[in-house]
Amino acid sequence: MNFRGQQAANRRKTIGLLVGMGVLVWLVALAALTYFGQSTTAIVPIAVGIALVSVWGSYYGSDKLVLTMTGAKLIQESDNPKLFGLIQEITIASGLPMPKVAIVIDSAPNAFATGRNQDHALIAFTTGILDAMDRDQLQGVIAHELAHVANRDTLVSAVAATTAGAIAILSDMLMRMMWFGGGRDRDRSGGNPILLVFSLLILILAPIAAILLKSAISRKRESLADATAVAFTRNPAGLRSALEVLERDSTVVRQKSNSIAHIWIESPLDAKAVSKMFATHPPIAERIAVLKAMESLN
Repeated sequence: MNFRGQQAANRRKTIGLLVGMGVLVWLVALAALTYFGQSTTAIVPIAVGIALVSVWGSYYGSDKLVLTMTGAKLIQESDNPKLFGLIQEITIASGLPMPKVAIVIDSAPNAFATGRNQDHALIAFTTGILDAMDRDQLQGVIAHELAHVANRDTLVSAVAATTAGAIAILSDMLMRMMWFGGGRDRDRSGGNPILLVFSLLILILAPIAAILLKSAISRKRESLADATAVAFTRNPAGLRSALEVLERDSTVVRQKSNSIAHIWIESPLDAKAVSKMFATHPPIAERIAVLKAMESLN
């Protein structure tokens, strides 16, 4: 499959996963009404409201927040003309505005992009990645990060995080009600024990399912960014070679919080994931294999 096919497939899968998260919210709300009755009617909008405030506040100021969390420092063109020149090449190819540029003092090779939209984008690089990669490799990394900007992945991540957060808050509130014996409505379900047990299982398992769906969305957006980067550079070998450098390197960035692990080009936490289903990135070996297949089509 060429890069355009990869882009289309990953967009379709992302939409499907987001729809799946919406269905999961509906199932949790239905389970709540089944188990507790009308006493839970007001809880659903409260849970969604809490998630919206927490996630979208972070989304609006995502560039400033991530700068603080990673210790990245903004730089000007005079600080690194060669790096700015490479970024400008990709902005011309992609039609994107020039993003803010930052450096993270860290020997681990890595990079990330953030910002609520294309006009407030930020792209950052560790000193390790600038030292480890040649021009073509770094161009591939820049194209990958600007692909996240072009694909509005910060927005997609915010939607997924809001939905997952609402599910987690809602399930937690309802489980606390159950624990303290509040509001259970046996009559609404007709006293059907199977329906009640099924509703209870949904409340318990929904937060785990939401995390899995959120992680799957993140993996698809990473694959989409790889394909979009190739569309920008027409050089899959550059990004493939860059990923091979990351695969060989075993160091991880010092700032590896769960809340920002997904923004790095190589997640610092995926190696510790219990299952790759919880990983925010596809395995690097798989990403390299896809890019090699694209090279063979050139």
